[in-house]
Amino acid sequence: MAQTLGSKAFQGLGDLIKLLPTGTVFLFQFLNPVLTDNGGCSVVNKALSGVLLGICGFSCAFSCFTDSYTGADGKVYYGIVTAKGLWPLWDPKSSSTDLSNYRLRLGDFVHAALSVLVFAIVGLLDSNTVSCYYPSFESKQKVLLMVLPPAIGTLVSASAVIFPNNRHGIGYPASPDTVALASSSSSSRVA
Repeated sequence: MAQTLGSKAFQGLGDLIKLLPTGTVFLFQFLNPVLTDNGGCSVVNKALSGVLLGICGFSCAFSCFTDSYTGADGKVYYGIVTAKGLWPLWDPKSSSTDLSNYRLRLGDFVHAALSVLVFAIVGLLDSNTVSCYYPSFESKQKVLLMVLPPAIGTLVSASAVIFPNNRHGIGYPASPDTVALASSSSSSRVA
C-alpha cells in the first residue's frame, strides 16, 4: 500500500512538472538556495526570494502564450500568441508563413493558471522556501508533498482532457508534430 501511494505521488508530481517550463524550474532550483540562504532568511533574503518566485511565476504564465513554428528556411522560430495568430519574435521571413492557425484560445488561459498553480506548489513547498517564510510549517510540509501532487495532478489531467494543449513555446521542447504541422502548412501554400 505504501509503495502504491508513493508511486502515485511521484506520478502526480511528474504530471505536474510536465506543465512547467524546464528553464524556469531549473532557474528556481538553482537560485532559490542562494537567495534564501539555504532557508536561513533575513529580510533581504525574503525579498529576493519573493522576487524570484514572482519572476518564475510570471515566466510560467507567459510561456503558455508562446508557440513555435518552422520557418521557410527549416529553422524553428518562436512567437507570442495573439488573437490574430502568432506574432513572430525573430523570423525575418515570417510574412511567408501563415501564422493565423496559432490564435489565442481559452485553453491558453487555463494552462497559464494551472502552470502558475503548479509552480506555486513546487516553489512554496520547497524546503528552503518553507524554512525561510514559514518555518513552523515544516512538519506539515511532508504531508502536503504526499497529498497535493496527486490531487493537483488529477485536476491538471482533467483540464488537459477538456483543454488539450499542443503549444511548444519558449521553455518547452519543440516536438516533431509541431515541426511537421508547420512544414505541411507552408508546403500546402506553396503547392
